[in-house]
Amino acid sequence: MNDIFRAIILGIVQGLTEFLPVSSTGHMILTMPLLGIHEGDSAFRFWNGAFDIFIQLGSILAVLIYCWRRLWRLTLNPTGMPWHGHFVTKLLVAFLPAAVVGYLGHRFIEEHLKVPSVVACALIVGGILILVIEKVIKTPSIKDAGAVTLPRAVVIGLVQCLSMIPGTSRSGATIMGALSVGMAPAAAAEFSFFLAIPTMFAAGLYSLFKHRQEINAEHVLPLAVGFVVSFVVAWAVVAAFMRFIQTHKFTVFAVYRIVLGIVVLAWIFSRSPAGSP
Repeated sequence: MNDIFRAIILGIVQGLTEFLPVSSTGHMILTMPLLGIHEGDSAFRFWNGAFDIFIQLGSILAVLIYCWRRLWRLTLNPTGMPWHGHFVTKLLVAFLPAAVVGYLGHRFIEEHLKVPSVVACALIVGGILILVIEKVIKTPSIKDAGAVTLPRAVVIGLVQCLSMIPGTSRSGATIMGALSVGMAPAAAAEFSFFLAIPTMFAAGLYSLFKHRQEINAEHVLPLAVGFVVSFVVAWAVVAAFMRFIQTHKFTVFAVYRIVLGIVVLAWIFSRSPAGSP
């Protein structure tokens, strides 16, 4: 299969799923075998490593550019505001837990958790949790992402650590964490977008440095194509998603997750001898 075609498809998948609560990593793990990219193949390390990381940076650049005016206003320090009330401080404390867990657990996650069975279970559990949280949280008290308090930002950051499990979804974990501490859906999604910027840039640059030896001259074009496609698709998805959640709940994403997880588990069992996992 042509590498440019693979780059386009994977760029679309990444851009579509990165900022929706459905897990971009999980979708990438499920999509790669369909494109003939299998663990153990000589090219697997590139597609599952450097390429996957590089196109994530394309997605995060899209949200950074899309939200820059709003983010700029929030990060300007009003005169007299204490450090603990500054939005940058809130983002930092929300970012740190996942940074620590990701650094310490990166190797274990790469070697043991990036498999379809883990993705399927995480999709189902995450979908159920979304339905439960939406059922329990009735009246949000925070209507603006900038109004989140420091303790609530810490809670969201701790919940984000769950997204280290492939299939959980970074955006899904942070949005549900934000809803759980009283944020309205639009404010929760916006805070999730902002938190993605330091989280994904730090993780992406660190991982890209670790995978730098996998990149050679023949990979430049697929990387460029995947980056551009991911950027464009992510931009469109963020814009559409922000309009969608103004009048809708996250129920449709929860149902999608559960159905997809069940389908993947059924596929795994159908391919296992005597139906054993």
